[in-house]
Formats: sequence, C-alpha cells, structure tokens
Amino acid sequence: MSDREFIAALDIGTTKIACVVAEMEEEQLPKITGLGISPSEGLRKGVVVNLEKTIQSIIGAVDDAELMSGIKIESVFCGIAGDHIKSINSRGVIGLSSMESEINSDDVEKVIEAARALAIPQDREIIHVLPQQFSVDGQSGIKDPVGMSGVRLEAEVHIVTGAVTSSQNIYKSVKRAGLEINELVLEPLASSYALLYPEERELGVVLIDLGGGTTNIAIFYEGGIRDTAVIGLGGKNVTSDIAFGLKTPLNYAEELKKNFGCAFAPMADANEMIKVPGVGGREPRELSRSVLASIVEPRMEEIFELCLREIEKGEHLDLLTSGVVLTGGGALMEGMVELTEKVFDMPARVGKPKGFTGLTEQASSPIHSTGIGLILYGQNHNRELNQTKGGRIKKVFGNFKSWLNEYF
Repeated sequence: MSDREFIAALDIGTTKIACVVAEMEEEQLPKITGLGISPSEGLRKGVVVNLEKTIQSIIGAVDDAELMSGIKIESVFCGIAGDHIKSINSRGVIGLSSMESEINSDDVEKVIEAARALAIPQDREIIHVLPQQFSVDGQSGIKDPVGMSGVRLEAEVHIVTGAVTSSQNIYKSVKRAGLEINELVLEPLASSYALLYPEERELGVVLIDLGGGTTNIAIFYEGGIRDTAVIGLGGKNVTSDIAFGLKTPLNYAEELKKNFGCAFAPMADANEMIKVPGVGGREPRELSRSVLASIVEPRMEEIFELCLREIEKGEHLDLLTSGVVLTGGGALMEGMVELTEKVFDMPARVGKPKGFTGLTEQASSPIHSTGIGLILYGQNHNRELNQTKGGRIKKVFGNFKSWLNEYF
C-alpha cells in the first residue's frame, strides 16, 4: 500500500478496535473505502494488559477493513490514549543573528526544540510537541513567524507525554499484527481534525471523548491546543453501575445502557417499562426506564464534574466561548447534551465526523471520530512532509545557484 494513494488508521480503544482506510486524491477530501471494528478484550483504561488478545482484535479489525477496501494494509496512523497520558505547557527562547535577517523554518525548529528541552522521567516519553503561539521581540500572538524580522524568537508549546511501556506495548501489538506504525497520535487531538470547526478552535472549545475505559479532554483556543487531560472513568463504569444496581449480568447491562440508557433523568419516561434479565437463570423482571436513568445520571454527572475540575485547574474555563463538543460511543446516549449543559453551564453538541467522502453513512457516527480524525491527521502530516521536502530541495538548488553565480 502506497501512503500517497491510501492512508490507514487504527483506533485502539478499551471496548473496541477500529480500522479505517481512505483513498487519497491530491487537494481533495479523503474517500473512506474500508471500515473494520473488532471487540477489544486486551486493554484496560486504554492500556494493553493482554498482548495476545489485543493482537487478535487488531487483526480482526484490519481484516474487515482490508476486505471492504480491497487493499492490503501495511502501515497505520495509530491512536493512543489512557490515564497514563500527561501534558504540560512549556516555553522556548532563541536569539537570532541580526535584525535584518528573516526568520526561517530552521529557526522555528530550533525554538521548538528549546521548548521541549525539559527534564522528563526515564519511564516517560514525549508523544507530541504542539506549538501554541510564537513571539518575536516581545510581540505575542503570532501563529507563523516565518518571514518576519527580529532578534528574539519565543515559542509556547503544549507537550504531551506517555508511559514508555504503554507505547512500547502498542508498537509491539501492531507490529505482531503485521503492520508498521507511521506515528502515534493522541486520540482527542486526532478526533479534533474530524469534529471541530475553525471558528470553534479560534473562539475556545473543549472536546470531550467519552470512551469505554477513559474520558479524554482537549481544550482549544486561538486556533491551537491549550491543554489535555484524561479521566480514568468511562462507559464501562456506567455498565458496572447498571449491573450492580439492577442485579443483572454485565453483558445485559451493556445492552440496557445502549438501548434504553438516558443520562438526564427528567427525560426518561417513567411509564416506559424495560425488561431486565436476572442473574443465574432467575426470571427477568420489568422496571421503569426512569429507574435505569437514576443509575446512569449520577455516574455521568461525576465524570463531567471531574472534567470540569480538570478544566478549572488550567484556568481555561472562561475561554470556552464555543462550549463543549462531545464524541465517542458514550456521546450517543440520550440526554448527554442536556446533562453536559447542566454541569458546564454552557452550550454543548454531539460531534459527528466530517471532511470526507465515500462511506459517509457508516463513518459519520461518533464512534468513528478518532479513526476519521487519524485519516485527516495523516493527510495533513503527509502534505506537510511533502512541503518540507520540497522546501529543502528548493533550498539546496538555491544554494547551488548562489555558488555558481559567485564562482563564475
């Protein structure tokens, strides 16, 4: 598979592993040609705990995507999440040679390298260094300083780190499934490519990805990412609460959550009755849907309050003019928007993937937000890579031309 013709993405989650394949055409939206989903049985809270089960789940999702798209997948952009993810903001400064010289891409790379020069524990590694803004001679708020003049260049960056062992286990799982990883990408960052509008990124928005094992948070403002965080609670906790509260097996509790769950109790019809299977062969019994909602709402409210607490830590709450965007499988539950608006006291919406063609009906669900986002991230990555290569070639030929002029 040529990366210039196709891009493949792998979303490794706690409850599911999804593979997405897209055909790429120059200056056009990616065309989704293959989707594959396999139950994830080897992960807990986004971390690999059973290598063999994870490998089999990856193979299952990839085989389905290959069958649908009709191509052989060789490499993927792979998502990473989990409560081992930590982030920090940093600043770097470099001096420039003279006021007359223009800032070039090499200077930008140097100042970003200066910003990432932090003391990081040996058991952690840097996953992303994401520029937020630049300053030239004290003038802040610059998004691209290339071509400007100055003697002092500063960069503010957001650094995302993860546990080395967690990353290694993902690499090992994907490698043993017969694939190469192009790049590990933070899942809420990837999802933002498929969900957020430019005006939301500019005005301020928080993206909340409601996964099975964890809830991921990413805050955007003035076009850049400002903060990220991970809450170690997710949809599986809601399922466990239902199983305990209604005294029903976990697999039935999951079905009840998906089919009848409501995150905002006032929306649940007290007259609507649902059948709850018993444990150990006991007879099923009927309960009001409002009883199920009374179990679901407190747990979801707790998750959102923990998200709110994380946002308040970073002092970004007042910047979220565009409110909250929900995604992930948990966002499909009825009443999620209403509960979010109640807890955060700001507008909320459920984000559905956009910016692609092909299998639009199948891929437009929030459960595919990370997979589609990884495709768009990969497209952007390849475009930047080609531009960088082109710029370097142009620079080499420019230097050669200058040498010829000088020599002759």
